[in-house]
Amino acid sequence: MTAPLNAQAELAIRMARAAFNRALAQADLAAIRPILAPYAVVVTGTDSAVRTDRKAQLDIWKANFASPDRAIYTRTPDTITVSPVEPIAMEHGHWQGVTAASGEVFASGVYTAKWRQTGTDWVIEAELYLTLA
Repeated sequence: MTAPLNAQAELAIRMARAAFNRALAQADLAAIRPILAPYAVVVTGTDSAVRTDRKAQLDIWKANFASPDRAIYTRTPDTITVSPVEPIAMEHGHWQGVTAASGEVFASGVYTAKWRQTGTDWVIEAELYLTLA
């Protein structure tokens, strides 16, 4: 990819991440679905639970959204590295979880996400979280 294409890819990924954050804050399961690849893998931060596809992740978010102790997680990208040879990218950043009712931070850490361009969209293929606080 050339520099302008890298900048376009980075902007598209940052916008997709912002859309994912908004969907989590608004408990919008339908908006999360297209941002995750069908085979998306996540390794959670605290208990290292592994979810190996989009359906499993959507089931977890659905349960979270229905919980009286609902949590809202926000991921903030620090860097995005776009591959010059394949339609893939790595996002590194920090995250935090707050209780929806009070806004109190209950956990935070760092994460890495792998993205892939499919058509004109960028989707998350994998995320790995580390809880630091």
